[in-house]
Amino acid sequence: MRTVTNYYLVNLSVADLLMALLNCSFNFFYMIFSNWPFGSLYCSVNNFVANVTVTASVFTLVAITVDRYTAIMRPLHHRMSRVRSWVIIALIWVLSCSLACPGVLFSNTMTIRYANGQSKTVCFVQWPDGRFPSSETEYVYNIIFLGVTYLIPVLLMGVCYFLMGRELWGSRSIGEQTSRQLDAIKSKRKVIRMFIVVVTIFAVCWLPYHAYYIIIFHRRELSRSAYVHHLYLLFYWLAMSNAMVNPLIYYWMNRKFRVYFRQAICHCFCLRPNYKHDLEVVTGVKRGGSVSNFNRSCRSVSLNLNQI
Repeated sequence: MRTVTNYYLVNLSVADLLMALLNCSFNFFYMIFSNWPFGSLYCSVNNFVANVTVTASVFTLVAITVDRYTAIMRPLHHRMSRVRSWVIIALIWVLSCSLACPGVLFSNTMTIRYANGQSKTVCFVQWPDGRFPSSETEYVYNIIFLGVTYLIPVLLMGVCYFLMGRELWGSRSIGEQTSRQLDAIKSKRKVIRMFIVVVTIFAVCWLPYHAYYIIIFHRRELSRSAYVHHLYLLFYWLAMSNAMVNPLIYYWMNRKFRVYFRQAICHCFCLRPNYKHDLEVVTGVKRGGSVSNFNRSCRSVSLNLNQI
C-alpha cells in the first residue's frame, strides 16, 4: 500500500472524513433545528473546515491525475518519490488553508429573539460589504473558488484522462506483448477507470452547489422564493454526499483497497491478543504449503508467520 497513489488516496480519504465529521454532522443539526448552539468559535471552524476539505480533495485528485498521467504517458520519466509526494500533500493543505481563510476571518453568529420569548442563533459569513446574496466581495470569492476548485481542475483532469484512455485503450503496440505487460496494462486500465468514475461523480455532485451561488447573485429575487431553501438543501447534501461516495467507489473498484479495508476492520474489532504473532494477508498463491481462505470468522485472512 505504500505507493505514491495510495498516499494520495489516504489523503483524499482524510479530507472526506474531516468533512463528514467536522462539517456535515454539525450542519445537519443546524439545518434540522435552524439553530446554531455550538458557539461563535466553532462557527468559524465549521466554515473554515468546509472550504479546506473541499479544496484539499480537489487538489489531491489533481495530484493523482498528474501522477497517473506521468506513469502512463511518460513511463521512462523519473517517477515521483514518496518524500516528494509527502511534500506535495503538505503543500495541498497549506494552499487549501490559505484559500479557506475568509471562513475564519468573516464568520460570525447572531442571536435572533422573537416576540414569544423564543430565540435562535444563526451562523453566517459577514463580508465587509454585507452578506449573501448582496455581497460583491463574496461573489468574487465564489467565482475564484469555482475556478480554482472546480472549473480548472475538472478541465485539466478531463483532458488528462482522455489522453490516458486513448493511450491505454486506443494504441496498438508493435510486436507481441508478454503476459506481464498485458497484466500491467489491465491493472492501469482498472486504476484509470476508477479515477474517471471518481472525477465524474465529483463534477456531478458539486456543479449544482457552485451554480446556486452564482445564479442567486444575479437573480436575487430568487432568494426570497418559497422553494429556494429546499433547493439549497438539495444541492448542499448532493455536494456533501461526494465525501461519502468516494470510499464506496474505492471499495467497489479497487481490490487492494477491499483487502486492506477488511484487514483494518478485522484488526480493530475481531483479533484477539493471542493472535498477535499472526500476519493478516490475502493471497491466492500458495507459499510454504499454506494458503489464506475465507472462513466464517473475521480471521479468515490469517496466515501464520512461522509457516512462510
